[in-house]
Amino acid sequence: MSCRERKLQRQDSCSRAQGPPHTNGPCCTDASPALEKFSCGQRGPRAKDLSTFPFQLLPVDCQLHIFSFLSEVEKCTAALVCSGWSRLMRTPRLWRVADFMRLGAFISGMDGVVVSVREFERWKEWVHQYAYHLMSRGASLFTLRASFDLGDQRNKWADFLLNFLESVHCGELRELELNWTLTHLEPLDFYPPGSMAQICLAKTDQFNSFQTLFERLTCTSPKLSRMKLPFDWSDHSVALLTHFQHLTSLELNYFWVFKGVQAETMQQLTRSLPNLKTLILQVLVPVKDLGVSYPLESKSLEMLDVSQSRGLVFSHLDLPSLRELRVKKTIRGIILNRRTRVALQTRWSCLYDLLKVGTPKLQLFNSHRLLPCWQTQPYLELSEVLLQSCYCIQHTDTWLL
Repeated sequence: MSCRERKLQRQDSCSRAQGPPHTNGPCCTDASPALEKFSCGQRGPRAKDLSTFPFQLLPVDCQLHIFSFLSEVEKCTAALVCSGWSRLMRTPRLWRVADFMRLGAFISGMDGVVVSVREFERWKEWVHQYAYHLMSRGASLFTLRASFDLGDQRNKWADFLLNFLESVHCGELRELELNWTLTHLEPLDFYPPGSMAQICLAKTDQFNSFQTLFERLTCTSPKLSRMKLPFDWSDHSVALLTHFQHLTSLELNYFWVFKGVQAETMQQLTRSLPNLKTLILQVLVPVKDLGVSYPLESKSLEMLDVSQSRGLVFSHLDLPSLRELRVKKTIRGIILNRRTRVALQTRWSCLYDLLKVGTPKLQLFNSHRLLPCWQTQPYLELSEVLLQSCYCIQHTDTWLL
């Protein structure tokens, strides 16, 4: 073998050991498209998902839960972000609160709530726009707060409220605060005062419209658990109120100073609400019912507040779960001779005797924490509290009732 042949053989062996050239090898041919894709910015599915805003990856229920913490104005602003958020903002369960008692931005800077007729007209316009906003979204209400004179024949607030409740979902309504005797922000001189006959007629229109509305609520919102409203204490209204078996908190304010309350009616109400925990009563007993005393029975009641009542005297208490009681004796300024006063007070039971028997778990009495021995050994602080709350002869410190 010549030298030239041996040299060519060594070069061929080296080339086989080094492998094929990089420019023409199959590895370079297969890797070039992938490298080209990477250089052009194309990514796989996982990288593409990570580039999306993470909020959109959440389940719809989670997104709705987050949006539920926004105020109504913030929800309307969020609806302008994109079409997806706009669709979410129309979900009925996002609109849980209907609050017609808000003052609104149009009276900001004004002193108190005394408004002019012009501002009141602007507020009425806002009320109708706000109601349309909730109705167009099919709101599923959880809370309703409103103050409308249901006897107002000019503005027809009763028809407005009934139409609103028919246009939204009230099956999940839990909280109701309704003042049906007064329109929110209405100027005091908006309507001139009338005669006593006109006032009586207006009051009749009010509670007739209230009973119509109350009947509707018993059908559409049977799961109400909290309620605050003026109450007329008629037999029909009490019968309607007993339909709300899920009530845990109830506040009843007086409807009219001349409207009395029958003792049997109050007892029937408290006995018919098995889940009631908190009861706040504002009862103004008329002078003609001055000698009437009221029994109260409830197996579930834990807090009773009658401190805003006037002339409310108990004859019997059966409240085994009661833990807090607020009572205040109100001097009414009625001057009676001693014989008449004694005749009245001898019919009234001592509140301390009623509490010893009927409230074994009582702990707070007019913000005073009772000692463990309060049922067997009355003490000075307890006697002072009784002087401010009991109408009996023993705890009477004035000749005015």
